[in-house]
Amino acid sequence: MRLFVALDIPAEVRGAIGEMIARLRDVARGARWVRAEGVHVTLKFIGEMPAERVAAIQEALREARVAAPVDAKFHGAGFFPNERHPRVVWAGVEASPNLAELARDVDQRVSRLGIAAEAREFRPHLTLARFKSEDGLPRLREEIKKLEPFDFGSMQASEFYLFQSQLGPGGAKYTKLANFPFGGDA
Repeated sequence: MRLFVALDIPAEVRGAIGEMIARLRDVARGARWVRAEGVHVTLKFIGEMPAERVAAIQEALREARVAAPVDAKFHGAGFFPNERHPRVVWAGVEASPNLAELARDVDQRVSRLGIAAEAREFRPHLTLARFKSEDGLPRLREEIKKLEPFDFGSMQASEFYLFQSQLGPGGAKYTKLANFPFGGDA
């Protein structure tokens, strides 16, 4: 099973992201756009795990806590690792500091199970597209600049999820396996 831990985002934010994707989808043939219904804020990518390890992962995640719900605003767009030769188009996530705390706590808890700890600093974002090639990239950069500023909305989250990702010809399909309340007395 291919697993990851993430915050889900509200339908209104998904809708605004879907509108942007629809406007940009045909601009760059080298970009493979995500389906808006699958957009999420990844806290930890776990990767392939045998089904028998899921219960232990869920048990570890039940203990993850931060002191309060996470506040997040979704705005802006950019490229990873850079604009010249990107691999990803992203939407920005401006979140309360406890989002990074939650990601660290999740990472530490699952690393105790032998899952590799994150080597990179947590950088919250929403992945919108991945590049197969740079075909159409100059025009995509222009179109993104024309559409700025992007404001996709905001949310307050008090739970996160363990997701299963199933890759297929039409893109990844995500299934929530479990939810985990966090923050304060949750």
